Amino acid sequence: MKVIVPLAGKGTRLLPLTNRVPKPLVRVAGRPVMDYVMDAVRGLDVEELIVITGHLKEVVQRYIVEHYPVKARFVEQKTLDGTAGAINLARPYVDQPVLIIFVDTLFEADLSIVRTADADGIIWVKEVEDYQRFGVIVTDPRGYMRRIVEKPSTPVSRLANIGLQYVRDWKTLFEGIAHVLRQPPGKGGEFYLTDAFQYMVDHGRRLLTAPVRGWYDCGKVDTLLETNRHLLEQGRARIPVGPCPRCTLVPPVYIEDGVTIHDATVGPNVSLEAGSYVTESTIANSILGRNVRVVRGAVRDSLIGDDQVIEGKSIARSVLDAGELVPAP
Repeated sequence: MKVIVPLAGKGTRLLPLTNRVPKPLVRVAGRPVMDYVMDAVRGLDVEELIVITGHLKEVVQRYIVEHYPVKARFVEQKTLDGTAGAINLARPYVDQPVLIIFVDTLFEADLSIVRTADADGIIWVKEVEDYQRFGVIVTDPRGYMRRIVEKPSTPVSRLANIGLQYVRDWKTLFEGIAHVLRQPPGKGGEFYLTDAFQYMVDHGRRLLTAPVRGWYDCGKVDTLLETNRHLLEQGRARIPVGPCPRCTLVPPVYIEDGVTIHDATVGPNVSLEAGSYVTESTIANSILGRNVRVVRGAVRDSLIGDDQVIEGKSIARSVLDAGELVPAP
């Protein structure tokens, strides 16, 4: 199969960090979000990665070429016209089934079912309580999609589309995308891939829904920190060997080698990367990048970029990068 990865978005809910760091390369529990996604497709027969780039495209391309042992093709989405527009850019290069992955979430899913499922495609879903926030899928009794409804006001379904899809019948998929692009755009002037899936179903194709064990959002500060906590609890926690005078570490935490901590309390749910220095301070439920300096300060519920200095002040529910502090949306 081929794997299509749309990465053109700007990640505005993580500003100012995403002025410098592409959203898929924002680090959580010490690793870029995209690394976890690529781990998930390891073991599948991936012929080519088709990456739809945009914001900070050179940074994304360099990282993928240097870190993933898979053939990759890069296509720029110059106009951000929605998910259908993004996937349509891959059309000239697709001649076989495709896996489509939106990498602003992490997931725990069995991808091996693509080999055995009796369907023209698979849409992975998660049952949610706050169905009004998502596109939800209405199924028949066997779990095949009947229709998809964006942000319903009534609970027609609680099966949220998580942004992970396998399409065996790629020809009808792109036929559906072409149909969508001929219609007036939807909200925000965008064209939606979900409408192409509805086109497939309306034309007799069978799209099976498959549950995921876990689904973790990395697109905004509070959910990114919740994902960080989950990863730490599931095995990413790390405490280096070495002196930590008069310090208290409250698990779970991820602390890389090369971090200096004294007279401080760090944790719970904290990631702290190499070269950072923390003294006379308190840090909780936050992600701090490399070479961050915190002196006589406090950081809580926040995302701090590389090389930032926090001295004699408290930061809460905010993003700090390049000296710019922005309250979390």
